Amino acid sequence: MTARLAAPSPSPAGRGRDPCAALGEAKLRLPPAQALLARKAWEGEGKVFPRNLALTLPLCGPLPLPPGAGEGAAPWRRAALALCPLALSACQGIQSALDPAGHQSGRIAGLWWLFLAVLAAIYALVLVLLLIAAFRSRRRRSLPPGPAFRPEEPTERRLTRGLTAWAVGTAAIVLTLTGFSYAVDRDILALGHRAELTIEVTAKQWWWQVKYDDPVPNRSFETANEIRLPVGVPVRVVLKSQDVIHSFWVPNLHGKTDLIPGRVNETVIVADREGRYRGQCAEFCGFQHANMALDVVAMPREQFDAWRESQLAPASAPSDDRSREGQRVFLTSACVMCHTVRGTTAASRVGPDLTHVAARPSLAAGTLPYSKGNLAGWIADPQRIKPGSQMPVVDLSADQLQSVLAYLDGLK
Repeated sequence: MTARLAAPSPSPAGRGRDPCAALGEAKLRLPPAQALLARKAWEGEGKVFPRNLALTLPLCGPLPLPPGAGEGAAPWRRAALALCPLALSACQGIQSALDPAGHQSGRIAGLWWLFLAVLAAIYALVLVLLLIAAFRSRRRRSLPPGPAFRPEEPTERRLTRGLTAWAVGTAAIVLTLTGFSYAVDRDILALGHRAELTIEVTAKQWWWQVKYDDPVPNRSFETANEIRLPVGVPVRVVLKSQDVIHSFWVPNLHGKTDLIPGRVNETVIVADREGRYRGQCAEFCGFQHANMALDVVAMPREQFDAWRESQLAPASAPSDDRSREGQRVFLTSACVMCHTVRGTTAASRVGPDLTHVAARPSLAAGTLPYSKGNLAGWIADPQRIKPGSQMPVVDLSADQLQSVLAYLDGLK
């Protein structure tokens, strides 16, 4: 805990005396979080905590503790204070394997809790046995006379039975947990035969190319760093990598699956409830590995079908002079060397498809939330926002940048 001390300077008259007596008392001002805990401790004892959240403490010697925090504190209170960080660490969120939102993640989470409970019980049992052995050894102050290792048949029989039971119990626990794990794996893999939608995800340093396949070629389309799913529909995800090994992981929906150059892996995900979840590359893939995320949005089937139809449409035409100028600048600059905007002459596949970029929740693979200001910063200086990324700096004047922003912000 950090605290700020403000102490009076010892007067010349205090020289040669006890420094504690010379310094007297000082104000220890607690940070807000610690002050709140101290306030609750004081109020729990029926005392009034100072309004300014400051404690008057001596500069020398032991510091006085809040009521209940000293030697006479109840064990349960000390244990509760020690467990506060665990209580504050939430198990829920848009990127948490302990907050399952799909069938596979629910089975995996259930298996995890089972393993945790069994192994915690074994750990507690081992500690109890160690304590029993320690207390028994303290009772024997000296060894009995005679040979140091004289066998005692009753003791030997008890030890043999105990070790045998321990070995049999260990084998039974391991086999049981293995059986549960096998059952969960088999149940997860069975979903692959019921997939109704196929999405191809290609990992690149450091973003995700997402292609929605369809038996009718002109109904396929691409997006980037975003996957949208209909709730309750199993979705087959075909995984590829263009450069290095990556790992596809949406903790709320499923476990990890590697993307390996030259190989095609598959996984199946299904969302049981609506919501937005965060996927992440889970295999270190270079400098911007931590900023290689993707948004996964689960929505009702009707909304998904409407979204899909909107994604199949080409980019909307500019509606004003500023946007039309921005389109002209975009199509005559280095932007067309990397990006596609369907409905225009920009058709490169090096970078993300920008046909509906303004409808996405984030920029640069989850590095920034989408906004016109963040888009301006990303275009003006991408290496400051995401150093090492493949996005180059495009030499645009301030007026040209504003025009390009107006054009891109209209691509929804």
